[in-house]
Amino acid sequence: MTSENITAAASGTWKLGDLVVNRIGFGAMRLPQTGEAFAAGAEPRGRDQAIAVLHRAVELGVNHIDTAAFYFSALRSANELINRALAPYTDDLVITTKVGPGRDPSGEWIEHATPELLRGQVEENLRQLGRDHLDVVNLRILGTGSIADRFGALAELREAGLIRHLGLSNIQPHHLAEAQEIAPVVCVQNRYGIGVQPDHDEFVRECGRQGVAFVPFYSIAGTGAQAGVIGEAQEAVRAVARAHGASTAQIRIAWTLHRGPHVLAIPGTGDPEHLVANVAAGALRLSAEELGTLDSLHHAGEGEEKDG
Repeated sequence: MTSENITAAASGTWKLGDLVVNRIGFGAMRLPQTGEAFAAGAEPRGRDQAIAVLHRAVELGVNHIDTAAFYFSALRSANELINRALAPYTDDLVITTKVGPGRDPSGEWIEHATPELLRGQVEENLRQLGRDHLDVVNLRILGTGSIADRFGALAELREAGLIRHLGLSNIQPHHLAEAQEIAPVVCVQNRYGIGVQPDHDEFVRECGRQGVAFVPFYSIAGTGAQAGVIGEAQEAVRAVARAHGASTAQIRIAWTLHRGPHVLAIPGTGDPEHLVANVAAGALRLSAEELGTLDSLHHAGEGEEKDG
């Protein structure tokens, strides 16, 4: 598939509240370092390369960038790179961030933020990004308990004008229902992909019925906890890829976008060529037969893994 002239507009659009975004976006998690994000010994990425990738993403029509204050390496911060590369921001650029977890300066993870600490996390994102408000803030959840106090704290910051829209990350369906009683939710960001959390299929559809964007992370299967289909099943994905002159990563992205018009993609990379390929995946149209094959792979291991 020729990729160079394909822009994010080929993927179609969706609204996060009143903010229109192309369905192919960009995840900034890998920007600050090379290799796996948060991996021990990961090397900081060169500033010039990271900034060049951000510039290229915008050139390709990406107008939805996902980030967080805890995306940083020993020398680089994703938010700082975004600020350096893209400020002053255009009116159509939507930057989504997340709060809840945190990392100390050494990179060690710290306890999930209390309602009182969430304001500080929001203000840190504002400072790093150079914004007077955040377009979308996702509350990332650990565990299955009530989120009313934490989501309520973010709803107060929304009322104060520091946040425009609210979302949720790493949740179970009951969390969405609980949050919707407090304030509108524009997106849900959960781990999902071919062979990853097939038990979430109905939840993906329910988000669509409610007009809530579903934003999978790790939709391009990696290794370990991020792994999706492997072995013989991976060869079936390769066969679909060959039919389109595409990579397996592009097929995985395309499959997630085919799950519904409300499904967005935020593949991340620090490699300009991978960026072009990821954006081009938004133009792939899979046949009913191909989707049937991939759906079968998606459900092949159902029941073996449950994840929150």
